[in-house]
Amino acid sequence: MNIAIAQPSRISAFLGLCKLRVVSLIVFTAVVGMALATPGMIPMSALIWGTLGIGLAASSAAAMNHILDQRIDERMTRTRNRPLPTGELTETQAAVFALLLGAASMIMLTVLVNPLTAILTFVSLIGYAFIYTVWLKRATPQNIVIGGAAGAAPPVLGWVAVTGEVHAYALILFLIIFVWTPPHFWALAIYRRDDYAGVGLPMLPVTHGVEFTRWQILFYSIILFLVTLLPYLTGMSGLIYLSGASILNMGFLGYSIALFFSRNERLAMDFFNYSVIYLMALFAFLLVDHYIH
Repeated sequence: MNIAIAQPSRISAFLGLCKLRVVSLIVFTAVVGMALATPGMIPMSALIWGTLGIGLAASSAAAMNHILDQRIDERMTRTRNRPLPTGELTETQAAVFALLLGAASMIMLTVLVNPLTAILTFVSLIGYAFIYTVWLKRATPQNIVIGGAAGAAPPVLGWVAVTGEVHAYALILFLIIFVWTPPHFWALAIYRRDDYAGVGLPMLPVTHGVEFTRWQILFYSIILFLVTLLPYLTGMSGLIYLSGASILNMGFLGYSIALFFSRNERLAMDFFNYSVIYLMALFAFLLVDHYIH
């Protein structure tokens, strides 16, 4: 009876290491990159093995992040219920799980997709799990700006999985996520700044204050609006995308302006939640436009 109850709990704990909500967004943007790389349907081999390989690599990086941030997670309200701080899993179990996922993804991408996709995915994995988590996150308030490059890679990985090469259009998709990342995370950092301050992480609202961070969010939101015009201006996408992106940007800028003037702490979290919906919807418009345009 105890074994039957323990198994689902253990599986849930391992899945908790994968940060599935984040991984699902990563995989979705990678699939959009695959779709935009070809005028027709995505080749089935690239779709299946590319998606699975990129997803496994992202899950491996997430699990490594849990291990490396365990001491911090124990002290933060937002993260103290994760599998390692609660003792549901040991560091050894998490490390073996992360290594197995990472190895499986690299073999899969190298053998069943193409070596370039495997190399770029590996670089992204190391960039997030080690360069960002171990060094940048603790070294500079610009951590999320520099480290955002790893999180912006999935559409490029998807594109390369189909074509075997990096294209300028793929770099536009990269740029969109790269510019989106700072205001997305800084909104959360404003709301959780006491948590970050308590564990000594130099997030922008902690080191430079909330007022300065609001300015930066507004600044990046304006840049994001301009960057999201590039798919239309370069001919990659048409009016369907432009219309959807314009509506989404009105919401994003609206939240940025409201956050700039308001002192309502909850608004920062509302903005954070909207930014997730924004990115998913933006890439959904890219996908729809590609097949209808």
